[in-house]
Amino acid sequence: MSRKLTWSLADEIRELALTQDAVILAHNYQSPEVQDVADHVGDSLALARLAAASAASVIVLAGVYFMAETAKILCPEQTVLIPDRDAGCSLAESITAEQVRDWRAGHPGAVVVAYVNTSAEVKAESDICCTSANAVDVVRSIPAGRDVLFLPDQFLGAHVRRETGRDNIHVWMGECHVHAGISPADLRRRASDVMYIHPECGCATSALWQAGTGDLPKARVLSTGGMLTAARSEQAGSVLVATETGMLHQLRRANPAVRWEPANERAVCRYMKMITLEKLARCLRDRAGEVFVEPSVAARARRAVEAMIAL
Repeated sequence: MSRKLTWSLADEIRELALTQDAVILAHNYQSPEVQDVADHVGDSLALARLAAASAASVIVLAGVYFMAETAKILCPEQTVLIPDRDAGCSLAESITAEQVRDWRAGHPGAVVVAYVNTSAEVKAESDICCTSANAVDVVRSIPAGRDVLFLPDQFLGAHVRRETGRDNIHVWMGECHVHAGISPADLRRRASDVMYIHPECGCATSALWQAGTGDLPKARVLSTGGMLTAARSEQAGSVLVATETGMLHQLRRANPAVRWEPANERAVCRYMKMITLEKLARCLRDRAGEVFVEPSVAARARRAVEAMIAL
């Protein structure tokens, strides 16, 4: 696609959003051109907060389907659109509502903490939601004597265990195929001064240990929102980033003086990249891809999401 066509399409999207009283929310893993046309770009927690606070008639979620569901759960009276309804999530698909019910039945009295990377039905079976940015704080808010069922990401769960020191956290063995594919070898392969590692990465635990022994540079485990905050004051000459490559666009904009490099150039989520400017324009033009959540499911899921936001 030529630059001229890209920009004319971006102009059309902005005009459509203005005339339809729509706000465009994009995740950090979207392609740069989608991020640039959005009104707001952020991680799952930021997008949930922005959706909840939005007065726009239409919310367009440039991300994956569970994010659009979360926006609809928080904004039942507003129209929520997603440019491609097939933009799914391997992590969200790793657990079902029935599996949550069965798991809870085996642990009476436990608190179910659901990562937002889950379906509305799974959120409805949970007590409180979390994101990678606040998972540790959410679990710390739960009385120490109560068991925690943490789902669905095993690597984020391991990070929460490590940070809280709790041994009564039971973790579902799900994973994001993109983050699970970033290995310790990827971190050793490239020279850098500092490493930013998303807690969904399977390499996070070993990277922290190797950084402590001096085998790797300084490692920081951060959500995508945490990465962006840290980036603004980063003084290192180069930073290796272990997460989906779309995050590099925001980091480079936040601090162009730093050399931001991907730990693995193949860490690309094909679901995130299903959202394109063409689909975004069609979505706004035709009101295509409207998201619905069954009201009783939404009501139960809303309690879990709002509990997270309140915390």
